[in-house]
Amino acid sequence: MTGHLLSIEDLDRAGIERVLDRARSFAEVAGREIKKVPALKGRTVVNLFYEASTRTSSSFELAAKRLSADVVSVRSVGSSVEKGESLKDTVQTLSAYDPAAIVIRAPFAGAAQQVAGWTDACVINAGDGKHEHPTQALLDVFTLRQRLGSLDGLEIWIVGDVLHSRVARSNILAFRRMGASVTVCGPPTLIPRQIEALGCAQRTTLDRLGEADVVYVLRMQHERMREAYVPSLREYAQRYQINLERLREGQLLMHPGPVNRGVECSGAAIDCAASLIGEQVKSGVAVRMAVLYELLVGAPALQAVA
Repeated sequence: MTGHLLSIEDLDRAGIERVLDRARSFAEVAGREIKKVPALKGRTVVNLFYEASTRTSSSFELAAKRLSADVVSVRSVGSSVEKGESLKDTVQTLSAYDPAAIVIRAPFAGAAQQVAGWTDACVINAGDGKHEHPTQALLDVFTLRQRLGSLDGLEIWIVGDVLHSRVARSNILAFRRMGASVTVCGPPTLIPRQIEALGCAQRTTLDRLGEADVVYVLRMQHERMREAYVPSLREYAQRYQINLERLREGQLLMHPGPVNRGVECSGAAIDCAASLIGEQVKSGVAVRMAVLYELLVGAPALQAVA
């Protein structure tokens, strides 16, 4: 075992580039008639998801299967978690199957770090509360590199519900590490205090959106909200929705999904030629194959992860 992937901070630029170079080779496998490689044959990957997920859970499952691993997928619904079993007991039960890796998504920050202390398996953070989502950041960087070749010198705006977004934190770190400048934009109530400490700029209006090369839109995360952060979704859409009128020619549009059509993005913008949203989904499998491979086969990119 070489370690874990708990945060994008666990990777320097060279490490990110190594993972993404590996992902590019796995993306080529997707074009073959037979899409499997034997890299993880005979090893087990456990996907443990305590929150609803379509893209992340399915792409991790497909990534492990394409590497020829045995896959055990556990959801909180329908499992012993519903009967009151703790996360620690669930992890220890699953560890009895001698998994090579555990992919964990949980609603509270620090969950992946805790799991790493309870098992000998490699642990991959697939989203822990409002904290981080490192593989989403990696696939987003991969998508931009595939389109543009490099992120050096790019201006990237992250627009929307930054406060509740684990994607925002991971992406700010990853985009900056790869040479881009990052601005976060949204209602003041949805911008975390001291977000500038991550090295990004902050704005509360879209007046200068035209400066961005890439507009990365975030979903309004109602499931994490305990109070009213905006007067109404209609007012939010009027001020912050990304639509064709607000996108200038040459800008690229991204979104981690799922998208609330007509709220943070208009349907026309989602489906326009500037949208990379479909490419992001495609990138997910190759990037997660690369992460599993680098962790479990022992390449140096992730060896330093604590």
